Amino acid sequence: MTAPWTVGTVREPAELAQILELQRANLAAHLSADEAQAQGFVTAVHSLEVLQRMHELAPSIVAQAGSELAGYALSMRVEARSQVPILEPMFELLETLTFRGRPLRDTRYYVMGQVCVARAFRGQGVFDALYRGHREHYQERFELLVTEVSTRNGRSLRAHARVGFEPLYRYRDNVDEWVILGWDWADGAKRGA
Repeated sequence: MTAPWTVGTVREPAELAQILELQRANLAAHLSADEAQAQGFVTAVHSLEVLQRMHELAPSIVAQAGSELAGYALSMRVEARSQVPILEPMFELLETLTFRGRPLRDTRYYVMGQVCVARAFRGQGVFDALYRGHREHYQERFELLVTEVSTRNGRSLRAHARVGFEPLYRYRDNVDEWVILGWDWADGAKRGA
């Protein structure tokens, strides 16, 4: 059976506006505690200008069902770190971490800036397809994809583990407790994510 959506890189400015709309609908601040726990949530807020600058460095991956956005997975190169100040502490921490005994700063990596699937498309494989899209599009340029997930977001943690991410580090800041996760492309390819 063919999926009712297709996955590819952001190509149209309208897709960036769709990302912002889906992001707003899934911000933890806009959800009840029960809904956030059951459905997952996002925390960082982007502007259209920030998304455009991130997109210029590395286009994000989206799943489209006709003209409707089924989900997105934002690409964030290290060079874009100043665009989202809330993530600066994470980037500073990444500079101190290792992955399988190798300093992360010596690894060709980029950050998954945020991933979100529209409610109507959850449970249909969109999340996994977005990450397959990342691997297919970026595996020649990068060795590793890194992200951080709130420990309160069990749905997201389980989904990332299913794709092939493994925990690198756990820490608490003044906002939440976080797990930094890494997905080695070669390892992820073996899993068939």
